[in-house]
Amino acid sequence: MVTLFTHLFLLFLLTTAASPEYTRPGPRPLVLRQHSGSDSDPQQVHVSLSGKGYIRVSWITSDKNVQPTVQYGKTRGKYNLSATGEITSYHYLFYKSGQIHHVRIGPLDPGTTYYYRCGGSGPEFHFRTPPSAFPVEFAVAGDLGQTEWTVSTLSHIGARDYDVLLLPGDLSYADMDQPLWDSFGRLVEPYASTRPWMVTQGNHEVETLPVVYRNAFMAYNTRWLMPYRASKSTSNLYYSFEVAGAHIIMLGSYADFYIGSDQYRWLKADVASIDRRRTPWVFALLHAPWYNSNFAHRGEGEAMRVAMEEVLYKARVDAVFTGHVHAYERFTRVYNNKADVCGPVHVTIGDGGNREGLANSFENPRPSISVYREPSFGHARLRVFNSTHAHWSWHRNNDTGSFVADELWLESLAASKACKPIRVPSKSQNEEP
Repeated sequence: MVTLFTHLFLLFLLTTAASPEYTRPGPRPLVLRQHSGSDSDPQQVHVSLSGKGYIRVSWITSDKNVQPTVQYGKTRGKYNLSATGEITSYHYLFYKSGQIHHVRIGPLDPGTTYYYRCGGSGPEFHFRTPPSAFPVEFAVAGDLGQTEWTVSTLSHIGARDYDVLLLPGDLSYADMDQPLWDSFGRLVEPYASTRPWMVTQGNHEVETLPVVYRNAFMAYNTRWLMPYRASKSTSNLYYSFEVAGAHIIMLGSYADFYIGSDQYRWLKADVASIDRRRTPWVFALLHAPWYNSNFAHRGEGEAMRVAMEEVLYKARVDAVFTGHVHAYERFTRVYNNKADVCGPVHVTIGDGGNREGLANSFENPRPSISVYREPSFGHARLRVFNSTHAHWSWHRNNDTGSFVADELWLESLAASKACKPIRVPSKSQNEEP
């Protein structure tokens, strides 16, 4: 009787917390990909942007004799160019990673398909570089994990073309179980090897052990190396980059962010360097949302909001994409907890397919600044058409395909006469010396 009651109660929560047109299926099991090749074959291949005109190719081998070399060219099977990079690895308790290769290749032509081979042998991969001008399309998915829902999300993302994937934290859900980093790398390889994946850290990337491991992001930083130095950041946990006419700021919810911190100082310098004539669009990503009407993780982003929101507001950031809460929620343009036509649109998209399930409980009545919310798995598309207009759409997962459940046309704040960027002084009144 207890079991039956529990199942009925869970069904009630699932069916009453969301739109009546859609009934969410239950949780799905982990999908653990195994390596089927030889020790020298590349696995967990993924590519990322590494400065203007450059791509970083990363992969892992078990064979220590494989060189960190990428051969590449514009024709299938013909590699007239090559580059050599670095090899690293790490230990975590009784686990030792394979040989982690990072190779930066370029300069590359924009909007061009390149064919490449890792380590001088093995299978051929290919990727396409992003365009140098509009239009440009981003896929956005947070809190991926490696469940059957993750597989569904990835298949929906891959079913339609895009230029760059943005991931606001919580990649593998390894939680110190290091082999799960390997299975995650294999799971996403068919997608991450063909388009640049740009990521920031979430709480599930924090892997500390008191006294033993103080480097909280050893696996994340070693495996997913981002182009932080190119944006004058000193940490892989926060950085920025540009694609076509968009400036993307990746912030670290789990790095120090208070006024006077390194990340805070870096952010102020970064937004001060933005030229809205060259990059009229500015977007920011971080993990723990600053605005959230879900009872899950309530208030966890508040301290960061208090410290940094003013900087993004004065820089006229167009939108902020977050994860952490396993549901979808879109807010209106907002600043300091109020609707503001010069503030960014805040969107929570922590619904990629994690193993913990959906966050079904929202506060009622709905806050006036919350426009759309639904506890379902899915991903989003951000297509920037030109210097003034972009289209946002959220694609809910179901058993056969994705479904556009929410969409919005955005106008760049750079085009608004009433919302010109406000220059932030090098030191604010409250900033530490």
